Amino acid sequence: MPSSSILSLIGPCHLVPRPAPPTACPPGLLLQSRRRHHDVTTLVANPRAAWGTGPYTHPLPGRKGRCCACAVFAAGSRRVEPAVSPASPFGCKSPRRRRLWTMSWLFGIKGSKGEGTGPPLPLPPVQPGGEGSGDRGAGDRPGPKDKWSNFDPTGLERAAKAARELEHSRHAKEALSLAQMQEQTLQLEHQAKLKEYEAAVEQLKGDQIRAQAEERRKTLSEETRQHQARAQYQDKLARQRYEDQLKQQQLLNEENLRKQEESVQKQEALRRATVEREMELRHKNEMLRVEAEARARAKAERENADIIREQIRLKAAEHRQTILESIRTAGTLFGEGFRAFVTDWDKVTATVAGLTLLAVGIYSAKNATSVAGRYFEARLGKPSLVRETSRITVLEALRHPIQVSRRLLSKPQDALEGVVLSPSLEARVRDIAIATRNTKKNKSLYRNVLMYGPPGTGKTLFAKKLALHSGMDYAIMTGGDVAPMGRDGVTAMHKVFDWASTSRRGLLLFVDEADAFLRKRATEKISEDLRATLNAFLHRTGQHSSKFMLVLASNQPEQFDWAINDRIDEMVSFELPQREERERLVRMYFDKYVLKPATEGKQRLKLAQFDYGKKCSEIAQLTEGMSGREISQLAVAWQAMAYASEDGVLTEAMMDARVQDAIQQHRQKMEWLKADGSQPPALRT
Repeated sequence: MPSSSILSLIGPCHLVPRPAPPTACPPGLLLQSRRRHHDVTTLVANPRAAWGTGPYTHPLPGRKGRCCACAVFAAGSRRVEPAVSPASPFGCKSPRRRRLWTMSWLFGIKGSKGEGTGPPLPLPPVQPGGEGSGDRGAGDRPGPKDKWSNFDPTGLERAAKAARELEHSRHAKEALSLAQMQEQTLQLEHQAKLKEYEAAVEQLKGDQIRAQAEERRKTLSEETRQHQARAQYQDKLARQRYEDQLKQQQLLNEENLRKQEESVQKQEALRRATVEREMELRHKNEMLRVEAEARARAKAERENADIIREQIRLKAAEHRQTILESIRTAGTLFGEGFRAFVTDWDKVTATVAGLTLLAVGIYSAKNATSVAGRYFEARLGKPSLVRETSRITVLEALRHPIQVSRRLLSKPQDALEGVVLSPSLEARVRDIAIATRNTKKNKSLYRNVLMYGPPGTGKTLFAKKLALHSGMDYAIMTGGDVAPMGRDGVTAMHKVFDWASTSRRGLLLFVDEADAFLRKRATEKISEDLRATLNAFLHRTGQHSSKFMLVLASNQPEQFDWAINDRIDEMVSFELPQREERERLVRMYFDKYVLKPATEGKQRLKLAQFDYGKKCSEIAQLTEGMSGREISQLAVAWQAMAYASEDGVLTEAMMDARVQDAIQQHRQKMEWLKADGSQPPALRT
């Protein structure tokens, strides 16, 4: 092969003779290229790969690079089998085989058929005085005229010689096997890298697809957001335009209304001015007319003054003559009649008798009317001091006949029905009720009873029940009504006892707040009228009666006169209810005012679901110190709260709220009593 073909395979390399390096490598040519250091096999197979950016020197210990001999040794250790023919290095289709065939032809390696090396390669002519001769000066001769003037084939000869020596070495097969194994390893690594590259490409494609999908999703999301923002902005603009239109329309309407009001005001002002002008003109005309009439009348009166005076004089004379004639006629008639009456004794006697009988009739009618009034008042009426009574009057019977008939046909009730007392007090008042009933049956004398204790403990209620249980009528009067009557108090007091004595069934006279007028006469400062009324009361109660039973109730019995205490046969103390009595009271009033109306369904009252018995027990525990009246008011407050709610349902929380309010009010009352310097009746000794 000509040298030009060899150089075309090697590429644009520059082989220059260099001094031998201080290493074990044989002296030879160093490969100086523009790219990184490559072995001779790579250089021959791919000459373009050797193109680099700088020269490389012979590698020293610790540096990269391989010498030409080492490269030739590595290439010569491979087994070369030409693909087509030795004379045609480029006829092989496989690049690897073409590269191996070229190396075997270049360095004289035998093939599989025992082919020897070809003839020695002719070297290109060397021009004298070239750059390749190191013993010549650079300035003696002109430079070379072609590119082959610096080529030195000595390195190739040495490489071929080293390859032939390596072929005859005993380690040639091991080196060739090792080179083949290295080549297979390189091919496997190359295939693995190809697979990795293909996998990386596929992964890159998948990532690209995902990125594109994500980008499309983001684009769609952004477009959707932009559309929504645009729609919202357009809607906002539309609403703003609509609001602006409304405002403009409102302003236009207000302006029109203002103009209309101004027009109406102007019209009203014009109408008012017109009316005022008309009134003013009418007034002026009226004044002118009145003035003209007055002047005409005055002128006529001045002209007719003599005629008018004459008319007045004639009218006065005529009136005087008429009066005198009337007096004269009346006197004549009266005188003649009196003369005729006096002269006739029968008429005089009849007249005197008639006048006498008239006077007697008037006096008798007056007294009879008074007596009849007192009788009917005592029998059928009700005294003014009596506030409430169970006696049936004629007027009440005419007004409420059905209720009166039911009352007459009713049976006697239990004296303690609806009355909650302590067991000891209940036993005592029951004995009083039984004794009173038996006293009425036997028509014996009634005993007077005093009931004292804090207000609201059931004194008045027991007095009513006692009368109904005994079959008696009851009458309730208040001690505070006696003092305002003054001097009429004595008469009213006698009327009360006279009215009580006329009862056929017996009367239980209950005096509530009796300490208001039955005070001590010696120490208390009372008026003379109240003292006289007290004396009248003492006079009518000095002895026991079978017609009426006296029951007094007081919160301060220590203020009674001693004579009143002497007339009391039985004293009963009504104390505040304890826990058991309070629980019975709470249950009784809860059933009466809440549970019964809620179950009947006739009223706007409903009851929520909770444990009623447990709640009543808790309320009884909390209401310590309260009276029966306060507990009754608490139950009424529950009912009112249910009526005031939206759905009419009474809940447990509503009951608790009212209980706390009642407890707070009770504490406030006790603080007021302590501030006044007095103690509650239940705490007195």
